Amino acid sequence: MNRYLGVVAAALFFATAPVAMAQEHSDHIEVGAFAEYFKFDQTAPVSNFAGVGARAAFNVHRDVQIEAEMGYDFKRSFTNVYTDDINTELVNSNFRTLHGYFGPKFQTGSEAFRVFVTGKVGFENFTVNNQNPPAGFRSAIGLDTGKTDFAVYPGGGIEAFAGPIGLRLEVGDDIYIDHGAHNNLRVTFGPQFRF
Repeated sequence: MNRYLGVVAAALFFATAPVAMAQEHSDHIEVGAFAEYFKFDQTAPVSNFAGVGARAAFNVHRDVQIEAEMGYDFKRSFTNVYTDDINTELVNSNFRTLHGYFGPKFQTGSEAFRVFVTGKVGFENFTVNNQNPPAGFRSAIGLDTGKTDFAVYPGGGIEAFAGPIGLRLEVGDDIYIDHGAHNNLRVTFGPQFRF
């Protein structure tokens, strides 16, 4: 009788172990794209930039991921009003930013809804050129033009998933170092996919 119980227990273990392992490790990797808002506080008046980006992460634990991301902000146009208050002119700033970060993401919550915090290190590249987005992006990616500074990024947010597809909202402080720390608000929102 003990032999039969042992065989049944072993059969149940080997039958349920792959299912349990698959459920426990169902999201080894996450990738996502996002729209980005970057409030650059070092200009007068303050400049608000919009851009796009992508991120990828892999799990080192159920509640910890290592994540890398890059975001590119398009050049911004602004209106210049003359002193007679009648004439205006639309001016391109030709100023673009490229953000690159790498670091851990700590998350908690259910499979469907998660809250997270992150702390990443990386760079900020500030470029001034008059090229359109594809050429301007390639120029910024080279990091050979403009100015590149060391940066840190503490942030946090929420994720909501329906199976492997989800949405992520993140808010953080984009701090670059140039003769002291310069704090800038950064908000990202977009789809996430987990595998």
